[in-house]
Amino acid sequence: MHSPSSSAPNRGPNPTSSGPTTPAPVPPPTNPPGAFAVHVSGNRLINGAGSTIQLHGVNRSGPEYQCVHGLGIFDGPSDDSSVAAIASWHGVNAVRVPLNEDCWLGINGFPNGGYSAAQYQAAIAAYVQKLHAHGLYAILDLHWSAPATFPANWQEGMPDADHSPTFWSQVASAYQKDPATIFDLFNEPVGVDYPCWRDGCPYGGDPTNGRGQWQVAGMQQLVTTVRNTGATNVIMLGGLSFANDMTGWLSYKPTDPANQLAASFHTYNFNTCNSTGCWDAQVGPVAAQVPLVTGEIGEDDGAATFINAYMAWAEPKGISYLAWTWDTWGCGNGAVLISDYTGTPCPGMGAGYKAHLGALP
Repeated sequence: MHSPSSSAPNRGPNPTSSGPTTPAPVPPPTNPPGAFAVHVSGNRLINGAGSTIQLHGVNRSGPEYQCVHGLGIFDGPSDDSSVAAIASWHGVNAVRVPLNEDCWLGINGFPNGGYSAAQYQAAIAAYVQKLHAHGLYAILDLHWSAPATFPANWQEGMPDADHSPTFWSQVASAYQKDPATIFDLFNEPVGVDYPCWRDGCPYGGDPTNGRGQWQVAGMQQLVTTVRNTGATNVIMLGGLSFANDMTGWLSYKPTDPANQLAASFHTYNFNTCNSTGCWDAQVGPVAAQVPLVTGEIGEDDGAATFINAYMAWAEPKGISYLAWTWDTWGCGNGAVLISDYTGTPCPGMGAGYKAHLGALP
């Protein structure tokens, strides 16, 4: 999904913040206790005890855009009580956290607003620690990126060879001892074919943004980059057409020596693959071979009709899903779950999602 302040459609209102945060350095989480881990076994996710798990969660948008607008790191609170509010929704066991490549690496003038890349990284680490403390798995997602010296101030179509491998080398090194954190290599690939998706290619991008042609980092390169750090974390790979086209995923699945790859699918009512027939044809065959995590579900009409249909289809197949988004961008203003950070659900989609989760075992 496009985040607020991007130049793309389907965005929320401009975010607001009380100002930049300057957290003290916090080491990345290490060795969550006991069975609190996630691994791939066949086409299922399992925990450290070998039991099958299914992820049901939310997206917490903010760290991908706040840091390039001088507005701090998170859009809204990131303290323990705000995480406890997420965990208070019965059935939620995972949170996807979108990240910004430039802010993590400290390049191209970002982060701005009076704090450093090290502080950005520390804030993410502290947030992941809070998620784990409340029994929540974390998914770290490369959401905003950019080639060369262009600013990562919007949602690109593919990861760039200039910086994305370095980003994932650093993230994987930091979280390689945290088996309760998943790596989502790139938010929503678009504008290429599956050979380029896997192997990289020159990319024209959006002709209106003035960035010209640049080199894509293919998914195989990024998987190899992660594994070269020693990290064995589960890796999610989104399909084409904003992670909504899974037609070539199995044919072009990268090689992973750890055998810990999961497919990522996004579906909204306005996407092309938005019906049971398409899910049966495109998503089902992938989910029969590898774990499938629906990194984003949502609808832009303020209702829950579409997500209820998808969840009814996905749940019995063991397919995981996370709703967009746990942010107070205004109920009815796109795919928004909550009206406040204590977890009050928005009428329609938020209430519908909470009710569905509440009915889970």
